Amino acid sequence: MGGSISVPEKSIHEFTVKDSSGKEVDLSVYQGKVLLIVNVASKCGFTETNYTQLTELYRKYKDQGLVILAFPCNQFLNQEPGTSQDAHEFACTRFKAEYPVFQKVRVNGQNAAPVYKFLKSKKPSFLGSRIKWNFTKFLVGKDGQVIDRYGPTVPPLSIEKDIKKALGDEGAFPST
Repeated sequence: MGGSISVPEKSIHEFTVKDSSGKEVDLSVYQGKVLLIVNVASKCGFTETNYTQLTELYRKYKDQGLVILAFPCNQFLNQEPGTSQDAHEFACTRFKAEYPVFQKVRVNGQNAAPVYKFLKSKKPSFLGSRIKWNFTKFLVGKDGQVIDRYGPTVPPLSIEKDIKKALGDEGAFPST
């Protein structure tokens, strides 16, 4: 069953993470924004589609309050082998990413980043709490609550209607 993870935090806004250069970022700065949180990798079969579409979504909806938070991860077949700065440079140079790319994290296991423990506890998949692969996506509402989780094979543009709903309609998703 994959076991459920218990975390004390009640909102994504309670976490502090590190950017690609190691500087702390308090996620409370994103209160009132809709977040799409993605574990990314530069050498994955899903890289091209996901980065291209993430950039497209960000450009289209950033002025309405969408922020994409990319977390490089090397846990799946070593598909993000460089440094956090390498991953940031790759996303920004090759895919013109204008959204934050954070420090490399682990998304599974005992040493998983606390923010990922939180995300997985709020929206487990059929695998339980495990992240299946690179480019698993979590949509988080303006209130810091996880709205939904999307697997690696779900292209970012296919969740555009959910993003639009989260941006425009406060009561569109029932709270849990």
